Amino acid sequence: MRGPGSPDAGAPEPERPDPGEHGESGRSGKRRRGKRRRRLSFWVELPVLIVVALGLAFLFQNFVARVYSIPSESMETTLHGCTGCYGDKILVDKVVFDFTEPAPGDVTVFRGPPAWLLREGPQARPANPVVWFFQQVGSVFGLSAPDERDFVKRIIAVGGQTVSCCDSENRVLVDGKPLTEPYLYWDDPGNQHQQSFPPVTVPPGTVWVMGDNRNNSCDSRCQGDGGSNGVVPVSDIIGKARFIVLPPSRWGGVSDINPQTGQAP
Repeated sequence: MRGPGSPDAGAPEPERPDPGEHGESGRSGKRRRGKRRRRLSFWVELPVLIVVALGLAFLFQNFVARVYSIPSESMETTLHGCTGCYGDKILVDKVVFDFTEPAPGDVTVFRGPPAWLLREGPQARPANPVVWFFQQVGSVFGLSAPDERDFVKRIIAVGGQTVSCCDSENRVLVDGKPLTEPYLYWDDPGNQHQQSFPPVTVPPGTVWVMGDNRNNSCDSRCQGDGGSNGVVPVSDIIGKARFIVLPPSRWGGVSDINPQTGQAP
């Protein structure tokens, strides 16, 4: 109890905060409002995060690596593909050939040269623009076939080399030497005979490509009626097939054994 001479004598008692305003219930109200604000912030940020993730994926697939679907069986059994089935989806390295030259044995994806496109014919574009738009989006992420005419084959010979078929043991020759091709697949095991073709000297800046399913592949031997018209310019090569990413049962690397040496690079 303060006496009359106390310094605080006569001073009014400090106001006590109303528990309902600043006490427990007040703090609970603030927490509830804070939670609402955070929840609203999350739903605002989510579309931004999705757009950023899609943008990064788009940049990655266009400049670093991209997933491609295998549409045909010309590369069996290295790569599985067939009409109307779930073919392999492969990851294609788009950077490697910025630092090295394409080499024999590389399994590559490339844009079809004009001579190849003439044989393949024009690709039908969906009449519905919405369907076409989503097809383009899907192709970027490997969910549908690309709109352009892309192919996947194995490099057999490079510029300056001469390729021909076949020797007495039914082997392809490069510069007169037979190739070692353990990856070859024959639809009919009883007919392991390759179609012969005369020597072709591969022009500089191009490559000669063939399918591993040797009797079920239209490649440099027949595209553009074969010969020098069937080669693929190095500038048309998109990248090198590295991995099979789908389906899970097919996970693994893509064989790139050099048929001219019989060894992996």
